[in-house]
Amino acid sequence: MIAFQQNRITSIDFLKGLVMVVMALDHTRDYFHASAFIYNPSDPLQTTIPIFLTRFITHFCAPIFSLLAGISAFMVGKRKPVNELSAFLFKRGLWLVIIELTIVNFAWCFDIYFRMNGVAVIWSLGISMIVLAALVRLPAKAILLFSCVVIFGHNLLDTIHFPGNIWWSLLHEPAVFKPWSNYSFSVDYPIIPWVGVMSLGYCLGPLFDSTVAAEKRKKILRNTGIASFMLFLIVRGINNYGDTEPWVKYDTLTQTLFSFFNPDKYPPSLDYLLLTLGPAFIFLAYAEKIKGTAVNFFTIFGRVPFFYYIIHLFAIHALAMLTAQLTGFGWRSMVLDLWLTENPALKDYGFPLIVVYAVWIVVIVSLYPMCKKFDVYKMNNKKKWWLSYL
Repeated sequence: MIAFQQNRITSIDFLKGLVMVVMALDHTRDYFHASAFIYNPSDPLQTTIPIFLTRFITHFCAPIFSLLAGISAFMVGKRKPVNELSAFLFKRGLWLVIIELTIVNFAWCFDIYFRMNGVAVIWSLGISMIVLAALVRLPAKAILLFSCVVIFGHNLLDTIHFPGNIWWSLLHEPAVFKPWSNYSFSVDYPIIPWVGVMSLGYCLGPLFDSTVAAEKRKKILRNTGIASFMLFLIVRGINNYGDTEPWVKYDTLTQTLFSFFNPDKYPPSLDYLLLTLGPAFIFLAYAEKIKGTAVNFFTIFGRVPFFYYIIHLFAIHALAMLTAQLTGFGWRSMVLDLWLTENPALKDYGFPLIVVYAVWIVVIVSLYPMCKKFDVYKMNNKKKWWLSYL
């Protein structure tokens, strides 16, 4: 039983660490890839197979991490009364929202005036935790119903628009607001449907209880994953509901596949969630038996995800600033009041994809020792309450 318990927990941290490392590839691409300043890497008419796949694999990160955060919330809740769990989720969620608006936004821009601000993945996790703080007081079936309604039904809201309304934007429709000429506020990750993804993870939490047999857990996760991916193929194939961007048949099969496997992420459509969460379920079904050095490597990042997230943003941006200085663009060009690809000071900046991968590997290898030391510190200081917020 102890072995099964350790395996199931390791499988969660393994997948969490894996997606965190892949996420860094996307952020490295943002700061270093020349093509990112010219065209959308998912544009079927301009992208290439390596560039598309580099962008495609990173689509799995945010949904999987949100799902796993829900599972982790359930596992934490097993050791707490519901009132205590609710209070913890609310406080941690509020903390993440504050961090998004301060430290995370600064890490992206390095601008002490915060002329470009916004809410993205950390905000969505924080708001989802705040909502989950209320949901945990409901029966498990009610939480599952809420999750399914949000995930499967939120695309019904796609035809509803309130231009210039920040509240509607925060709820469901991404937008950029410019209340002043030198200030912008972008909503990249609206609340819906992210709250449903985390609450769905919470509903999956009981599967990872030590009382559940490993084979039963494997069967449920595998079947759910297969069903999710098959449903993606059906819904996407019908091309009528589940995404704001219908796929298009192009002159070549490759371009058509690019279009088919490029569902909308902002906000994540039903197609997008089925495509990304389906493989996650299948991975979790089989990850408990995977062992080895690679598993241990990725698991370290999965055990300290918040710490890693913050330092990886500073590391990538600092490297980009140094690179801009060394290549004649000047370090000030990386102090951003506009998004990278919109910055005229960075015209002709960037490198081939192979350089992006090289920088990514350097970042990951460099951050590993720090993450490992912090993980050891957390393990040796479990009674320090503030560590649960990191």
